[in-house]
Amino acid sequence: MAKISRLDINQFIKNNLLILLTIGGVIVGLILGLGLRNVGEEVWSQRNVMYVNFIGDLFLRSIKAIILPLIVTSLMSAVGSMDTGMSRKIGGLSILYYMTTTILAVIEGIILVVTIEPGKRSDDENTSSNIQKSNLTTADTMLDLIRNIIPPNPVQACLEQYQTVLTPDPNNPNEQDLEKWNISGRYISGINLIGVVTISIIFGVALSAVKNEAQDLLTFVQQLSCVVMKVTGWIIWLSPIGVLSLIMAKFLEMDDLADVFSKLGLYFAVVICGIMFHGIVVLPIIYFLLTRKNPYKFLSNMGQAIATAFGTSSSSATMPVTLQCLEKKNHIDTRITRFVIPIGTTINMDGTALYEAVAAIFIAQLRGMELSLGKIIAVAITATAASIGTAAVPQGGLVTLVMVLDSIGLPSEDVSLIIAVDWLVNRFRAVVNVLGDCFGAGIVEHYSIKDLINQNL
Repeated sequence: MAKISRLDINQFIKNNLLILLTIGGVIVGLILGLGLRNVGEEVWSQRNVMYVNFIGDLFLRSIKAIILPLIVTSLMSAVGSMDTGMSRKIGGLSILYYMTTTILAVIEGIILVVTIEPGKRSDDENTSSNIQKSNLTTADTMLDLIRNIIPPNPVQACLEQYQTVLTPDPNNPNEQDLEKWNISGRYISGINLIGVVTISIIFGVALSAVKNEAQDLLTFVQQLSCVVMKVTGWIIWLSPIGVLSLIMAKFLEMDDLADVFSKLGLYFAVVICGIMFHGIVVLPIIYFLLTRKNPYKFLSNMGQAIATAFGTSSSSATMPVTLQCLEKKNHIDTRITRFVIPIGTTINMDGTALYEAVAAIFIAQLRGMELSLGKIIAVAITATAASIGTAAVPQGGLVTLVMVLDSIGLPSEDVSLIIAVDWLVNRFRAVVNVLGDCFGAGIVEHYSIKDLINQNL
């Protein structure tokens, strides 16, 4: 057995310093957040928590600021540098993989929650609504997703996204059927991520089609992408202190952890076990079967992205880190990463789909509702569809969960039954969403490597 020298240790630390610091930030944030909760009853006021969260807020602002230029330049340069046939192949492989893993995640979640039945063993008596009721229908939410795919104004898509608004008819204010309410629309603040991705891909395909006539423009976009990645690298060095601040603040603002987990502990355990099983067992098995490569070596190189996803609880906010880990640590071709990852960040929501299926059936169990096979299938289909639209809807998974509840006849107010642990579940969901994106990039490159080599020749 080879002896490990101090030089080897120093080299390992040098090569993995940022990963080690970020993981350390997560651990220290957890310890400080849990430990300082008991310092004093009045110490951790909302203002004090805001002070603790300040560095984390700056980190999130920085990383969100780079997402838009990163998506646009990455997609346009990646798609523009390929021929249209290769773009079609890579795009098709990506969507097929993401749809398959999302469906698998939903099935896993349903099997777990139906087998363990956490809702029938819970003593949760909270039936009050802690969030504003959202008036949504499944059809309207899915139509909004399609509308946002084709934004009427590319500049507006960088700032706002469309949302249908349902309001009661003034002539019949007591009408409860949402299908009979008046329909209008509004634009709400937030990047229309799926619209930006669509526009960037279309312009990238156009660049590829006129490559000879627009070589200077393609070169400019590629060089701009390099500059954006350099800025991204600087921002990523804020990760250790940023995730420490975010995690510490989140634990400090919780009212009563013991009370929350005494009521929702089994539900939380089922969701997290399902998410982690999918992320560290199912996805690696799929990767191994399709590539015959060691998935856990691949996974170990994604530590920075995993820690950042847990700290920010957002796979889209983690995208800059994901790209850097894939390109620098796993050596995935940049044309693959900068095409596949923005698409995955938009439509790949394995963790969200699993969570929504488990949450809906858990709530049904709490309410004593017996679910037929048809209703379970309805949950599976709606959770899959809703997870794809999550990024385009405010309040994330909680709002699209309303769609799933509606599919089995449960009131939207029942999302309040699981909101107490949603913030923590959301961090694990983000982690598994990022893992799905990463393994997808590795698989797509494996099946496209010959085409990439031939194009370079």
